Amino acid sequence: MEQPQLQKIAVGDIVANDFRTSSLFKNAGIDFCCGGKQSLADACSEKGVDANELENSLQKIMNEPATPGMNFKEWEPGFLCDYIVNTHHKFVSQKMPELLFYTDKIATVHGDHHPELVEVASLFAQINRELSQHLEKEEEVFFPAIKEAVATGSVKAKETIKSEIERLSGEHDFAGGAMDDINKITSGYKLPDDACNTYRVTFQLLEQFEDDLHIHVHLENNILFPKALELAE
Repeated sequence: MEQPQLQKIAVGDIVANDFRTSSLFKNAGIDFCCGGKQSLADACSEKGVDANELENSLQKIMNEPATPGMNFKEWEPGFLCDYIVNTHHKFVSQKMPELLFYTDKIATVHGDHHPELVEVASLFAQINRELSQHLEKEEEVFFPAIKEAVATGSVKAKETIKSEIERLSGEHDFAGGAMDDINKITSGYKLPDDACNTYRVTFQLLEQFEDDLHIHVHLENNILFPKALELAE
């Protein structure tokens, strides 16, 4: 029997066309940012999710009236760059120092009984180093190149866009993969019986950080990068 049309579409494209569907993918444990190139059918198969049931839920959301102003796919590239900086870059810059401190603290205090916390602290330290440089490069090189290409059609800006996208995509894969590892190591941020308040706060912040990173990377991988590549042609 032929596969339903929606199930042939890439997960990232579904979310790009209607961001409200992201909550369903999150609940199903399906990656719509770094793994957004997978078709809905393949993603469901990999996660053991009933594709027909998820498709019905997606169709229900997509048939509801959309919220005005939140269709990221219709935004101009420069405006989307500014939104990413003011929303997601700001969040990452605020939360990384906190999480660096907290993950190290609970690893030191609880690491003997919960050795996975030592690995969590190490992974987040790597994320902190990589993302700090990543945000800086986007704000100082990539986003200005997009705005220059829009304003003047600069050949140099277009070359910068093409070279930066390949590198930035790889950095997204690293950060997303490291957060996936933290999620798995902690069994989805499940708290043990002996968790103190700092332990609880750390896991809550890690989950918030992962949720924001998924949206952040989705906006770039599945919406901004395709727009930028069109500019660079």
